[in-house]
Amino acid sequence: MVVGFASLLAGAIPAVAQEVNLYTTREPGLIKPLLDAFTRSSGIKVNTVLVDKGLAERVAAEGERSPADVLMTVDVGNLMELVDKGLAQPVASPALDAAIPAHLRAADGRWYALSLRARVAYVDAGLGDVQALTYEELADPKWKGKICIRSGQHPYNTALIGAYLARHGEEKTEAWLRGLKANLARRAGGGDREVARDIKADLCDLGLANSYYVGLMRGGKGGAEQKSWADAIKVVLPTFAGGGTHVNVSGAVVARNAPNKDAAVKLLEFLVTEEAQAIYAQSNYEYPVRAGAKADPIIAALGPLNPDTTPLPEIAKNRKLASMLVDKVGFDN
Repeated sequence: MVVGFASLLAGAIPAVAQEVNLYTTREPGLIKPLLDAFTRSSGIKVNTVLVDKGLAERVAAEGERSPADVLMTVDVGNLMELVDKGLAQPVASPALDAAIPAHLRAADGRWYALSLRARVAYVDAGLGDVQALTYEELADPKWKGKICIRSGQHPYNTALIGAYLARHGEEKTEAWLRGLKANLARRAGGGDREVARDIKADLCDLGLANSYYVGLMRGGKGGAEQKSWADAIKVVLPTFAGGGTHVNVSGAVVARNAPNKDAAVKLLEFLVTEEAQAIYAQSNYEYPVRAGAKADPIIAALGPLNPDTTPLPEIAKNRKLASMLVDKVGFDN
């Protein structure tokens, strides 16, 4: 059930034991299978409100009268904003703690990652000698004129740069960005799928993009043309030197003023069950956050994912500096 903005603004939804009110920035089509499965298994109805932009601002403006029980969003920066603005409350849940690795949840239960997407390298399928990469290597002059990437200011990239800052500090990160910019085959821009398109067109040899786009393209959801783009690339899971592959997350918090807290916790616990994690994997080709849960076969075929363990709050904290460095080096110019 989708509740309109006007009806929620008119007054808070009264607490009902068998309802939970979800505010989400995720596309309704992606999460509907999850919510339907939760209702079937629990009997709890989910009232869903799509908040395309300004989730934190909206909940803050509603204050104590907010009907929101669960706040769900995509991207580490958006997730941490909810916590930093005091819009989340701590949760004690052995089920959540058991299912989610410690570096992908708050120690006090104020936020939880629910699914992962890796920042991977799309590589020309003809480059048989490229079997492994580090993110640091992308600034090596051997790649001069051979790399494609979307805007440095896009959240996917500022998160990666934020992780780089956490590992290497500001001076080395600026130098890395200058080296990466010098290696670009074209101006930074477009989307992740266009990286595969431009590799097929021989504009570049490799680029950075999110893992789930490979599933969307190879799975046929983007049509025959995009499938041909995906056929032109292979995927390498880069790592930080001495670390793992950078991942971003979708996640959720229990709202500070949740009128149905118990139902909210039950929803979060369901979202990390094997059933729900399989739906995440199948509906949008995301990596499950639950240890041992299986990824979609297209994504599993990319190879084992070893997520980097740089703390997500530290990455989020570095996003502002990452954005400033992108501008300082003229990355998008």
